Amino acid sequence: MILPLHRAKNQMDPIKAQELFTRLRHEESLNLLDVREVIEYHTYNIGGKNIPLSKLQEGIDQIAYNKTEEIIVICRAGIRSETARLLLIQNGYQQVRNLTGGLMALQKLK
Repeated sequence: MILPLHRAKNQMDPIKAQELFTRLRHEESLNLLDVREVIEYHTYNIGGKNIPLSKLQEGIDQIAYNKTEEIIVICRAGIRSETARLLLIQNGYQQVRNLTGGLMALQKLK
């Protein structure tokens, strides 16, 4: 079960495409979690771990990111990644950020 949005909202602000673009361009080491389906990930990705949202609940132990470090959750448009963000918070992850507008927003900057 996922918490209602208002109960988990204030964990961390979402990350905008411009900020992520800048951080990627500076080759910053980031904890990226791509929650798109495998075929989507292999078609286009910016790196990170790929665990589809449909398998995230059962694969949450595969994340292998520290629960206190920043994790940026990404998908195509930002909807699945917001759901994943809430699920991660519910499982004890403390600094989870959703990419606003998803990879579509990021691609517009390139």
